[in-house]
Amino acid sequence: MNVTELNLSDRCEHFSCPERSVSPAVYISLYVCSAAVVLLTVCGNLLVIISVLHFKQLHTPTNMLVLSLAVSDFLVVAFVIPPMLIRSLQSCWIFGRIFCIVLYLIAGFLTSLSIYNVALISVDRYLALSHPFFYTNTISVGAMCILVSSNWCVCIVYTITLYNFSGNFTTSLMCPGECFYLLTSVGSVIDLVYSFIFPLSVIIILYSRVFLIAKKHATAIRELNNHTRPQTQKITSHSMKSERKAAKVLGILVSVFLVCLLPYFIYSILGDVIELQAETFQNIFIVVCLNSTINPFIYALFYPWFRRCVKFIITLQIFQTDSALINVLS
Repeated sequence: MNVTELNLSDRCEHFSCPERSVSPAVYISLYVCSAAVVLLTVCGNLLVIISVLHFKQLHTPTNMLVLSLAVSDFLVVAFVIPPMLIRSLQSCWIFGRIFCIVLYLIAGFLTSLSIYNVALISVDRYLALSHPFFYTNTISVGAMCILVSSNWCVCIVYTITLYNFSGNFTTSLMCPGECFYLLTSVGSVIDLVYSFIFPLSVIIILYSRVFLIAKKHATAIRELNNHTRPQTQKITSHSMKSERKAAKVLGILVSVFLVCLLPYFIYSILGDVIELQAETFQNIFIVVCLNSTINPFIYALFYPWFRRCVKFIITLQIFQTDSALINVLS
């Protein structure tokens, strides 16, 4: 994760935690709303995690990537969003030096993990649509689990390495009541390329190809629908429609993710030029984290199977015998 270097002498001079100018009622309301956002995000991502893990029909390679994204979203809510929201409401960092270091390490890891999960989803959809036979015969759930685990390990190693060799926590914590992190110029460039430019290029290129392929599929489906066809062609048509729908839904997921992430990297690149305050960065990073709140709603709006799973979970039917074999896709 990249935070633009700040001018410490300007930042720390006469720094103190400002007093709240809002009334106690508004202050309490803000905390209640923040708690509601956190609770909603936790519940939404837990529903995705339970659904994919419990129901056998959802044990597919693509859903392993969806599961990885949901887990990273859940961890963002559990460890990053609450202290960030409290810091924004308090206008002051109240948790101390150690927690500040841990927070930025976790946030950096989860940010890079999330964007590479989204990049892998774009690779998965491209292979499924452009090389369906290769994808079916080669990409198994086990292989995808190994790939997901490798992605987590690479992101952990990258984050620890970057923070140890290209940043400075000690200097950044000279300001009392503040928590921010500095990267060197070289570290900033490396992080920009690794965490944004490269995965974004992969996502844009592959999803452009995906939607071109989906358009060809739509034309083929119309041609099939205009003729009497055997049962095998009906199955092919249904499969093509399913793949196109999955590509569209995941395209929406990717688009929302990029919209939430873009302000953060614009700030990272232009923060020194336009001289934004550290509070602005805190708010921008909260927008990045709130993407974790939006994702479950995308599943709920566009995936009928997710709505069925939520119904089974809320009504506790998942505790029934053989509930894992329930057909949630029909």
